[in-house]
Amino acid sequence: MKLIVQISCLNEEKTLPAVLKDIPRHIPGIDDVDIVIIDDGCTDNTVAVAKKLGVKHFVYHRQWKGLAAGFKNGITHSLELGADIIVHTDGDNQYPGERIPDLVRPILDGKADMVIADRQTNKIAHFSPAKKLFQRLGTRVLNAAAGLTIPDAPSGFRAYSREAAMQLNVITRFSYAMETLIQAGQKRLAIVSVPITTNAKTRESRLFKSSWEHMYKSGMAIGRAFVMYRPYVLFNSLGVLLLILGLVPFTRFLYFYLFEHAHGLHHIQSLIAGSVLLIGSFIAFTLGIIADLIRINRTLIEDSLEHTKRIRFDKR
Repeated sequence: MKLIVQISCLNEEKTLPAVLKDIPRHIPGIDDVDIVIIDDGCTDNTVAVAKKLGVKHFVYHRQWKGLAAGFKNGITHSLELGADIIVHTDGDNQYPGERIPDLVRPILDGKADMVIADRQTNKIAHFSPAKKLFQRLGTRVLNAAAGLTIPDAPSGFRAYSREAAMQLNVITRFSYAMETLIQAGQKRLAIVSVPITTNAKTRESRLFKSSWEHMYKSGMAIGRAFVMYRPYVLFNSLGVLLLILGLVPFTRFLYFYLFEHAHGLHHIQSLIAGSVLLIGSFIAFTLGIIADLIRINRTLIEDSLEHTKRIRFDKR
């Protein structure tokens, strides 16, 4: 059983030694522990520090590509190296590496395909009340989109089984955490949460400049993934809403026409408004059908991609 810990790095020469030091090299049930450093366009001595500390495997980006691209390329490289379990963590030493055995245990026990660390954000001292509120709201929205009940859905400290890594595909450029969770929920993967305590803050986040920017980007990523996998929910709901709104002015027009004898051009505005809304309802239902057909096609493509991955990464 081989475990690979992949670490996303963007100029992490100061914190990387502590991250590497905390990663256990001997874990019950694991025969081999290896490390992959994702160099996301580092301009400092991150790579040199990693090599000095014994790291042999790297994913290089000549310039910054973002956390999602690094995660995707790291997963591919880890599968090429024959990983049975993949743990993803960050190079800023936010997550406690010594908890990796607890993170992979549900996978080793056959109880999970994916394990997400619960940072218990309400207990994080450097999180402001507003940020804690945004974290709770974001988790609720993400859980609703994924059909799950994970306590800390945006957490980036995660473990994936080989099977889960084969099935998940990252498209977004912002953060892999949200998209892979929605995918995992739609694919009915077994997901478990493990509570942890994060390390002290070492620097500001580089993913976003403010909580508002984080909310905007997160919302866009969640919305895109939701429409990708459950488009019928959005378009059918919109279609039903417009249908109901469209019938109201029609009913008003018929009432005055039949009972108030308001013939001719009286209340014609209700007829026009109802027509516009009903046309909008028809368009929404049509878009829902088209989007659902695209979803089905995407599912078939993902099945083919998974088959290709199994052939490519088959351990001989």
